[in-house]
Amino acid sequence: MQRIVVGLAIIGGFGAALAFSNYQKNAPTTFFPREQLNPVTHLRWNEADGDFQFAFVSDRTGGHRANVFAQAVHKLNLMQPAFVVSVGDLIEGGKKTDAQYQKEWTEFDGIVAQLTMPFFYVAGNHDVEAKEAAKFWEDKLGRKHYHFVYRNVLFLMLNSDDPHGQASGNISAEQATWAKQVLDGNRGVRWTIVTVHRPLWTANNGAKNGWKQVEDALAGRRCTVFAGHVHRFQKFTRNGQHYYQLATTGGVSSMRGVAQGEFDHITWVTLKKDGPVLAHVTLEAIHAEDLKPLVTDEPGVKQTRQPLHPVRGQSFFEGTPMPGAVVTLTPDAKLKKGVTARGVVEADGSFRLTTYQANDGAAEGEYTVVVTWREKLHNGQLGASLLPARYGKADQSGLRATIKSGSNDLILELKK
Repeated sequence: MQRIVVGLAIIGGFGAALAFSNYQKNAPTTFFPREQLNPVTHLRWNEADGDFQFAFVSDRTGGHRANVFAQAVHKLNLMQPAFVVSVGDLIEGGKKTDAQYQKEWTEFDGIVAQLTMPFFYVAGNHDVEAKEAAKFWEDKLGRKHYHFVYRNVLFLMLNSDDPHGQASGNISAEQATWAKQVLDGNRGVRWTIVTVHRPLWTANNGAKNGWKQVEDALAGRRCTVFAGHVHRFQKFTRNGQHYYQLATTGGVSSMRGVAQGEFDHITWVTLKKDGPVLAHVTLEAIHAEDLKPLVTDEPGVKQTRQPLHPVRGQSFFEGTPMPGAVVTLTPDAKLKKGVTARGVVEADGSFRLTTYQANDGAAEGEYTVVVTWREKLHNGQLGASLLPARYGKADQSGLRATIKSGSNDLILELKK
């Protein structure tokens, strides 16, 4: 009897070992042992087939600042999106020689080559507006507008300087026709992402620059539109769809902060079943796992700047503050002294002037002052003015300011 018990014990142990071995081989990749009480809110995992993440970077031009775009590249490698999309304006560009274009593109390509995921180029006005720049792009990258599909999401990459050389931007009839053909040929996609450098819908509602034809072709589709160019964040809603004008990733900016839409960032996009979920992530918020600073050597564009002096002010219309109004000082051109400066009026009527960086003041000189105060944007259109029209015109406002060395205070009393 004792031998039988021992024998059964040995067989049982072998069976348990075999069962454990099979369990390890067939173990589910996701498993949570449920009990009557469980230390978790629910087990509806936040993932689904087809979900993916990608990122946008924004403008890098107009006198790009050192070690901003390069830092963004390193930080994108920490975040690990599936790919990165630009909204254009990658090099300073303009009318230059091929040798100069080559130098600028070599610098830029050396930065994006450090990404561990694909980078998709989009043409900006700095990149292709000049005839010579457009030719260099074509010889280097080929198409200035194109499309691709990733996990049943259509990406439509447009060129808002077609043809090149138009100061306010344009989409040609040929490109609009091509876009419609691409959209018609991809009706089965679950979402459409449109990327275009200039926010063309803000000029005459897009009626004269080709945007209306693109927008008509987008009618009835689930889509999201991304642009740059202005170096200031703005969200629009048009035809029930969301349009985003991104801020900067190293481009010239006064950097007055999120409230004024002036900040360096990436835009993180998670494509879910019901559409994209967005997070605008400031570069300063992204750190390596060991918190050590990332070291980059991207040179910036050297700027010649005039000495500035602090300027505080107050602005009222009929004795009432004008929150959100913009005060602009334009120097007297005849005197050739001074630099344009701007300020945004706070709820209490106060403002501080900015010339190069947030609240840095203004240069000495004689200035004409204009003040604009509008209702909020609606569908990409400027809101109605809340002030008499004369205050928005330099030759009619009747407002003047003299900025002297040292601290300055301005009082603007506007009347009907």
